[in-house]
Amino acid sequence: MTSAIPTLAAAREAETLLRRYFPPSRLASAFASQAYVKLESDLPTGSFKPRGAIYALAANLARRTIREVTASSTGNHGAAVAFAARQLGVPATIFLPSHPNPVKRARIASLGARIVEDETPDLAAACQRAIAYAANDPAVYFLNDATDPDLPAGPATIALEVFEQLPSVDTIVVPMGDTALIRGVAGIAKPLSPNVRVVGVQATQAPSYYLSWKDGCVIATDTCDTIADGLATRTPEAENVEAIRELVDEVVLVTEDEMLAAIWHLASVEHVIAEPAGAAATAALLHGKFLPGTHTVLLVTGANITPDVLQRACARQPQTP
Repeated sequence: MTSAIPTLAAAREAETLLRRYFPPSRLASAFASQAYVKLESDLPTGSFKPRGAIYALAANLARRTIREVTASSTGNHGAAVAFAARQLGVPATIFLPSHPNPVKRARIASLGARIVEDETPDLAAACQRAIAYAANDPAVYFLNDATDPDLPAGPATIALEVFEQLPSVDTIVVPMGDTALIRGVAGIAKPLSPNVRVVGVQATQAPSYYLSWKDGCVIATDTCDTIADGLATRTPEAENVEAIRELVDEVVLVTEDEMLAAIWHLASVEHVIAEPAGAAATAALLHGKFLPGTHTVLLVTGANITPDVLQRACARQPQTP
């Protein structure tokens, strides 16, 4: 097992730690009882990200002196790091690309983190600035969502909760951005139930990990221009590609319109608010991108939707198949 995949022991340790900060997220029956939604939007900051940020920061604080934590983010990871830093008493500096999601930026600011916006809309550039910032001081911890070896044990606790809430689960559908979430979930789901299927979902306009998973090598894309900023990755990590090739049974793509349709369905039928990345698993089910199991769980990973995207989804009232 690579360091990109968490151990069951690490997931159990993370579960114990995280219970100090929030209860398990809800698992709700949906789609006329044909599937379930795991509502990570229940968590502080409105996404699954605090699971990894709290665990990784706590684990590193136990090992060494940390004067400050920094991260690069399109929004949800930055808010999670800001939340973890506030809970654990460490200052935070978050590097954002230009023109970030304003809802997520406001959340980061409300949590007291210092924000530095890059001049380009590319997360990769913000990441390089965060790396350079941390390199100047060994007491600054760069908490990288894509490569931190401790972080995936946090989202791995989702799998522990799913199997406690629904022992008969046979399919778990996971939005896939930088892959920390799916590596955590699949890395624990497979040992708990070797026959469980794990399906990853990427945006058609940001397919770098889909292409890499399919071809078995790192394939970067020139752009990742999608409304699903949580899925907007274009430069895969080789170790992450190796991990998802080992763990993930299927990866599918959803379009911008399909995510908007899923946002509308979740809001109007299931009474759940989701951002585009958070609705990606639902979009995959609604549009027949994979064959569902008898007991399928869709992760709704975040609710931090901008008003304009929500208006687009609701105004068009898309018809699902």
